[in-house]
Amino acid sequence: MKRLFAGTALALIAAGAAQAESHMQDVSACLITKTDTNPFFVKMREGAQQAADELGITLNSYAGNVDGDHETQVDAIETCIANGASGILITASDTSAIVSAVQQARDAGLLVIALDTPLSPIDAADATFATDNFLAGELIGKWAAAKLGEEAANAKIAMLDLGVSQPSVDVLRDQGFLTGFGIDTKDPNKWGDEDDPRIVGNDVTAGNEEGGRTAMENLLAKDPEINVVYTINEPAAAGAYEALKAIGRENDVLIVSVDGGCPGVQNVADGIIGATSQQYPLEMARLGVEAIAQYAEDGTLPENTEGKDFYDTGVKLVTDEPVEGVESISVEEGQELCWG
Repeated sequence: MKRLFAGTALALIAAGAAQAESHMQDVSACLITKTDTNPFFVKMREGAQQAADELGITLNSYAGNVDGDHETQVDAIETCIANGASGILITASDTSAIVSAVQQARDAGLLVIALDTPLSPIDAADATFATDNFLAGELIGKWAAAKLGEEAANAKIAMLDLGVSQPSVDVLRDQGFLTGFGIDTKDPNKWGDEDDPRIVGNDVTAGNEEGGRTAMENLLAKDPEINVVYTINEPAAAGAYEALKAIGRENDVLIVSVDGGCPGVQNVADGIIGATSQQYPLEMARLGVEAIAQYAEDGTLPENTEGKDFYDTGVKLVTDEPVEGVESISVEEGQELCWG
């Protein structure tokens, strides 16, 4: 009798496991990124796919044709709703305009998680898994000011931002950098309204190398004596460096950035970038897929990091020229953690 009971219990356990696995196979998630070419989003897609494979759920990935391609992202949301997805992970190109489409998805019962780029307002999504982008900017701002020392008062700064729509990630990094550098940001919800004479100007890069080079050329035409360059990301920083190199100024301008991809960290090692704030896209995506699976299982919503209105996936300053008062890791450590 005991043997029969044990056999029955094992059979029930096996049946329950098979039923759970079958249930997960019916769960699907969508990942919608700004592009499918930026190494940051490539790594994000890899992380999401790995998590989906481990959990036995279906992942469908979509991307804009270029950074700023809002309409393609809206189309992707509509497709995810029509296909009965359980949830959507999105890095929005236009953080305000996407809100109505996101609300349609939420109204249809989908969990919507913003990755990396908070929506405007942030609670337009069910949750946000992101780098603390303000802190990422603040770290490189503090580092740059400390490196210049007394000469920070005489800096000539080029601000190489993302796009004219000023998505939240763009604003947060820009305003964080200026705050870290010691500059009054005026309205913290937008960039470009500052009146500090040290800022030569703002230009947009679309987050790629070509855009970075063009933006740098434009600002150098305005003031060829620029000596500090803030960049939204490392591809833009690489483009800025090429523009400086073309006029023989690559060795006397301080470039700082955000990303932490392997090519960018190598550029820190090579002296092209002075310091970069490293973020962790694979972790963002992995956690996002796990959250969708949990939501599909029992309706549990993700929780924010204590004291913040999002889940903080971490950021570290990478440089081989540490400064007092700004915590950082070495390039060697950054290479162990980099992506792309």
